[in-house]
Amino acid sequence: MIDRLSNRDARRLFLTLHGLSEPVHRKMATADLNARIEQIGFVQVDSINTVERAHHMILHARNRTYRPKQLSQLLERDRSMFENWTHDASIIPSRYFPYWRPRFRKTAAHLQERWRKHRRPGFEAEVESVLDRISTSGPVMARELGGDQPKQAGGWWNWHPSKTALEYLWRTGALAVTRREGFQKVYDLAENVIPDEHRAHEPDDEETIEWACRSALERLGFASSGEIAGFWEAVSPAEAADWCRRNLGNGLRRVILEDADGSKPREVYANEDVFDRAAGSAEPLPTLRVLSPFDPMIRDRVRAKRLFGFDYRIEVFVPAAKRQYGYYVFPLLEGDRFVGRIDMKHQRQEDNALHVTGLWLEPGVRFGKARENALTAALDRMRRFGGADAVTFANGYLRDAK
Repeated sequence: MIDRLSNRDARRLFLTLHGLSEPVHRKMATADLNARIEQIGFVQVDSINTVERAHHMILHARNRTYRPKQLSQLLERDRSMFENWTHDASIIPSRYFPYWRPRFRKTAAHLQERWRKHRRPGFEAEVESVLDRISTSGPVMARELGGDQPKQAGGWWNWHPSKTALEYLWRTGALAVTRREGFQKVYDLAENVIPDEHRAHEPDDEETIEWACRSALERLGFASSGEIAGFWEAVSPAEAADWCRRNLGNGLRRVILEDADGSKPREVYANEDVFDRAAGSAEPLPTLRVLSPFDPMIRDRVRAKRLFGFDYRIEVFVPAAKRQYGYYVFPLLEGDRFVGRIDMKHQRQEDNALHVTGLWLEPGVRFGKARENALTAALDRMRRFGGADAVTFANGYLRDAK
């Protein structure tokens, strides 16, 4: 008989593993920040700055004393973090760099095939000259190599060849991001950025699969083999499924997981101590938090719907007339459940206000005085964190749940 993990216990374990059950006011030293990123695995970086950059919002949601300069220290001085790719551009602990080296080889083959078809031709001819330039003259930004030309019709695939070469060399490990100026990446040779001890070892495929699957399950708590493969996107679904089968009874077990609505119990994998860890998980904090759309807790939208009953997608690429909610809508987490979503923007060039245009509550959630006060406090925290002078509201911002 396979034991059952209740939805309540699964939520609490998942929140604990994602650093969302710890005191939010406890002073966070830079070493604590390093440990927190290690705990959740990676922090996604995104270019959209509607309120604040995604990586800063992710970390601030877990500790209100977090400041962006702490992350800059880890990346640019301590070198305990580096930027590269998981499912998207992310900040990753540098000690995991060895497990990216097999990935770099696969990425090189994939990008060569893909970009030859879809990018402006000529980027491969630029690769050696870009490397020579950086080796001779030091770090560069794309605009210093002619990569700041306006985008042509068609978008990202019309990057300048030197910009494409930079991205190719970064995605395949020859270059690394040494710092950012504004939000522009500054590239240097990887050996000047990644500490020597993290470049000395190159694991084989078997070691990479073992690390990727075990470390993913440690952070997920319970997962299907597909969810394990999707966490780092370092192994294939077939490799993750085979790893799960081989490790059953060797630290791994099956459990029945209850979905949020109780209608679809599923069999998933977990570590042998999953029930002890779930029982030891902290009571979720009742605080109301504004999450980034790229928070790792909801990175897997299907998993978020099953676990929390929260059906979420970001609509930045959806035509305005077809959006259900808004361009860049933030999830609202209260305790161990999502209570709504909010559309807002820091109007930096207008009145320097954090302007709320829409608020949608989840079905069954009331907007009573206590929750209104909690939202007011959460918005004021976001205002101060992003540097806005005030919070303003559009007429009729509170919308019916859809």
